[in-house]
Amino acid sequence: MPSHHHAVRQALICSTATASRARTIEPVIVAFSISPTGGDETGSVSAAVAEAVRVVRASGLPNETNAMFTNIEGEWDEVMAVVKQAVEVVAAVSPRVSLVLKADIRPGYTGQLTAKVERIEQALGG
Repeated sequence: MPSHHHAVRQALICSTATASRARTIEPVIVAFSISPTGGDETGSVSAAVAEAVRVVRASGLPNETNAMFTNIEGEWDEVMAVVKQAVEVVAAVSPRVSLVLKADIRPGYTGQLTAKVERIEQALGG
């Protein structure tokens, strides 16, 4: 009789195989926030966060940064690679990193980083 762990492993293998045959997830908008555990001598984390934003901007993907999150739009693998690089630059200066990530996955729609805001502005009469 197979063990519980064997059954779970087999289920993961099957779901991974099924997922690899599924359509790709693109495009995607990701809003993310990266924070190091410690700041500079004043407690500020802005230098580390600036390095993460620099990675995002250098990616060439559509993006914007506000007081709480950095938003980036593109194909799933490209966006996630940029998020990973941004985490890595913060991790280089901090022993621990916090990542908050929210994704809007809407196949067939591009340019939504700005289009979503434009639709709200239109609804507001702006």
